[in-house]
Amino acid sequence: MPSSAPPPEPVRVEPRLVERWLAELARHGAHGETGVWRPVYSPAWAAAQATIAGWFAESGLAVRRDAVGNVWGRLEGRTGGPAIATGSHVDSQLPGGRFDGALGVVGGLVALRTLAERYGPPRRPLEVVAFCEEEASRFPTANFWGSRAVIGRIDSEEPERTLGFDGAPIAAAMREVWLDPTRVAEARRDDLAAFIELHSEQGPILEQTGAPVGVVTGITGYRQWTVELTGTANHAGACPMDLRRDPMAGAAEIVAGVIDAAARRGRPAVTTVGRMVVAPNLRSVVPATVGFTVDARHPDPAALRSLLAAHEELIRGVAARRGLGLALRVDSDRIPCPCQPPLVAALRAAAAVVVSGGGVPELASGAVHDAQQMAAICPVAMLFVRSRGGLSHTPEEFSSLDDCVAGIETLATALRALAY
Repeated sequence: MPSSAPPPEPVRVEPRLVERWLAELARHGAHGETGVWRPVYSPAWAAAQATIAGWFAESGLAVRRDAVGNVWGRLEGRTGGPAIATGSHVDSQLPGGRFDGALGVVGGLVALRTLAERYGPPRRPLEVVAFCEEEASRFPTANFWGSRAVIGRIDSEEPERTLGFDGAPIAAAMREVWLDPTRVAEARRDDLAAFIELHSEQGPILEQTGAPVGVVTGITGYRQWTVELTGTANHAGACPMDLRRDPMAGAAEIVAGVIDAAARRGRPAVTTVGRMVVAPNLRSVVPATVGFTVDARHPDPAALRSLLAAHEELIRGVAARRGLGLALRVDSDRIPCPCQPPLVAALRAAAAVVVSGGGVPELASGAVHDAQQMAAICPVAMLFVRSRGGLSHTPEEFSSLDDCVAGIETLATALRALAY
């Protein structure tokens, strides 16, 4: 990706269009006052993608739906070549809000529409995509279904093998919206020069710094484990402390230890224990088993390896010292994804002319995104928009119109510098 000079002027967009499209998209799957329930291949999802396709066409983009239901809009370039793409996902958590994913889709479209109206055809093609799925809110192992299809990482058996919470395969859900699960491989792309994703922050850093937007330097890597400790169930009063094989005591030591290990390393290292299952789970019984999850993250590869090694050493050490059985299973592993310096520089330069007063912070993403998948086929970068309270994956998530506009104008200004 060639480097670019700082853009000479900011690209301003129409706030009322941003506000209207975000509100209209939120009607598809509306739940309560501000919530959105829009799982992949549901009627609400199908209506949302049809609406987006209509907006793409209305804005003068060539519209294409691929084999998994991603919707692409393309602005042809004067000289051809690989396209620069932007966008995000259209599905939601259950319940979710109206900004996660949707802001990147609307923002990408507003940016391309504004550029085409104001500056005409770009030198190189520009595209915007509404990925069909990212959240795994209906099919727990299907996360990044849309972007994984684009990078060719869905095998031919996976649509029948991927089951929803109701036990039905994602292949059946695809057929319900007239998609052929045997053609998933046709969604693969190898003709993109870059992918830039605009997204609400999903954290409190921008709010703390008072900045409406931030430039992402890297996307976190993580490992998720399930830990099960096995001891001996016994009477809570009659069994002396020194004779116990108590998995709850071991779990308590491990939970405190892994959280402390991340805290001592400082930002951006994080570790979370989010789920615990105890058996027999009775007030007056020493448990027989305690199972829990551990989620550890860091955007720096070396720092992540150090954190993971420390966690596994602690888990194994506590189990051995307390005489507990241990089953340690890795459920998911993702390597960190650095954002590419030329794209980061373009976003930084764009933000400098769009955002008045003060600097624009650079930060790592502690959440995972479609951009992380797209890095397998092209350089990627991300831009964050401030989220009130740092809230995400909830109906209460909120980004002000002014902040959304600042993010979209930064994206549009960077795309102009890269593609015109």
